[in-house]
Amino acid sequence: MASRNASFHERGIGGVLLIPLKWACIGTMILLGLILAAWVIDWVFVFSVWPDGIARLQGILEQELARTYTMECWCGDLPRLASGTANLLYDLIFRMSGIHDMGVRFAHGAALSIPDTIVRNAYRANFEEIQVAMVGTQILGVRLATLLAPMPLLGLAYGVALADGFVQRAVRRASGGRESASIYHRAKHLQLVLLVSAVAAYILLAKSIDPRPVCGVLILTVAILARVQWMYYKKHL
Repeated sequence: MASRNASFHERGIGGVLLIPLKWACIGTMILLGLILAAWVIDWVFVFSVWPDGIARLQGILEQELARTYTMECWCGDLPRLASGTANLLYDLIFRMSGIHDMGVRFAHGAALSIPDTIVRNAYRANFEEIQVAMVGTQILGVRLATLLAPMPLLGLAYGVALADGFVQRAVRRASGGRESASIYHRAKHLQLVLLVSAVAAYILLAKSIDPRPVCGVLILTVAILARVQWMYYKKHL
């Protein structure tokens, strides 16, 4: 077996410095994957399912923004945060790439060079698809900001479940109860699956729904699973 020292591993100062970069890259890739998935779903619904097309998608964006005014958030001004996140994603994808300015330039009928003329033809041929992507990106930004609202409640519920789980573990150990690594790992993995699935479904859903009831049920379920997880924690502390 090769020595661990002979290959690259996250050790020492170098490893610590690379951890933020590693997670930033992972987060960026996940975000890009969600954006692409949202575009595909929106394209399918706009061009193949909804009779009113992009008007329905724009209505969803308006509903999502309007709902932020009725939600309380620890971050303070949730509507401002939601619109800021939506605009940030839009700017990163469409302004920095030049697509937004390209559309404005084409719409104003400015004099175009030969390359711009070629690009304009491609832009006009895919104009509706680009519009759907723009609106879908903004919806995703609003929903990402909305997910910040239940985070304190999720953290509180998990903390209470963690404390109670350790108490139950101590009681079981004192009374000779069995420990189970399989139950511990199943509960831990099921929490991750539930959270990831719920977040992905909410972000990609081609319909406007109030996330608060779903978040309540999800937080309660995660808290129960966390309690079971730490109740059956096997290693000695």
